[in-house]
Amino acid sequence: MPEKPDELPIAIVGAGFSGTLLAINLLRQGASVVLVERDRESLARGLAYGTQEVEHLLNVRASNMSAFPDDPGHFLRWMGYSDADQANRFVPRLTYGSYLREQLIKAMASAPGRLLLKEQEARGIDWHATYAELVLASGERVLARSVLLALGHFAPAGLPVLAGLESPVLVSNPWQQQVAQDLEGVDHVLLVGTGLTAVDVALSLDKAGYRGRITALSRRGLTPRAHAVVGPVAGPVMRPTARGSWLLRALRHRANEVGWRHAIDELRPHTQSLWRLHDIAAQARFLRHARPWWDVHRHRLAPPVAEKIAMMQAQGRLAFVGGRIVAAREEDGAALVSWRRRGSDRVETLRAGRVITCTGPEGDLSRCAHPLLQSLLREGRARSDVHGLGLDVDHTCRVVDAAGRRQDRLFAVGPLTKGEAWEIIAVPDIRRQVWDLARYLTHAHWVGGEGL
Repeated sequence: MPEKPDELPIAIVGAGFSGTLLAINLLRQGASVVLVERDRESLARGLAYGTQEVEHLLNVRASNMSAFPDDPGHFLRWMGYSDADQANRFVPRLTYGSYLREQLIKAMASAPGRLLLKEQEARGIDWHATYAELVLASGERVLARSVLLALGHFAPAGLPVLAGLESPVLVSNPWQQQVAQDLEGVDHVLLVGTGLTAVDVALSLDKAGYRGRITALSRRGLTPRAHAVVGPVAGPVMRPTARGSWLLRALRHRANEVGWRHAIDELRPHTQSLWRLHDIAAQARFLRHARPWWDVHRHRLAPPVAEKIAMMQAQGRLAFVGGRIVAAREEDGAALVSWRRRGSDRVETLRAGRVITCTGPEGDLSRCAHPLLQSLLREGRARSDVHGLGLDVDHTCRVVDAAGRRQDRLFAVGPLTKGEAWEIIAVPDIRRQVWDLARYLTHAHWVGGEGL
């Protein structure tokens, strides 16, 4: 047993955006950190910012991409931007990955000896009264006073209707596989999904020189809307008092007054609190009926990306359709997909040389293969949130166990906490979450008039 458990480091599992930024903030507050990441390529980049495609742009303007909520102009200065035109740019995601990695290196340099990197997989945790032992794949054990889960997004789960398809006809994880390889002789690609992942894949196919047809299919066929070229300046407004369908009516009314982009941007400071103020049944109604529409208006495309996608559509190379796949099988090296168009009972068949799953990250934890997460679920140390969006946590990021108890030494941040916070996948939301948690864990939240 350590003589002074409170002086042990804090262990962070996952070093993508959430984990890296959490480590940086903990170092800034004087803590020691052990950062565990099994994938070297994900270190200080994660899924979103590890892309090497310059066509994959940020979905948030450069002016709102600072890693630090207490220094909103930090990223602009790093980029050398100053005037309003530059601030409205949407830079490549790989550039932001370089920015984040540089911030980690600087934080390490300013806190010598206080950050230890472990390029291993975390398999389990042995709990003691005042500390924890994180068990790595090599058998090494890391002693820590707290364990923080920053596991990011999980790969899309396999769709049962596509179970009859195999690689290379089926690409089940477009984030890890080269979607544009070995397309010679393929004249039709089917993307299952019409959201941001499908847009990324369509851009990657175009860049690779693919000139065949691309069909993107989802239940509703909804596609992400575009940002305005110059961002609306949404001033502070009071949190709406309406709830449920009345809140939706108020949003529509406001959109008619100031435009839908402005109306949604006004809600941004309040979306997490509005989500928490609705009960489970109301949240479930939102997810069932309004979520697809919210997603395409809230998570927008950079204008250059929207222009490229529109051009591909105008050329007849890309089509977004609404419908449901009813069956799929392989025949002569291609997929024969039977599907029913939305609003129709007629079953149509299309032949695609490649089918790419673009349904977005998996939220059902029982289908996620991460060994540490599965260990925690089996032991009752963690459970899914009620909506199946991620882990059950409280508003301070403490993981809730199977009996409903909040744990004082196990935390989670980032997309894993979507069920509690709802809006927690974009940089502006995560940077605030990890900043608050770092200050909480180091007792810095009592400084500056916020406590005693």
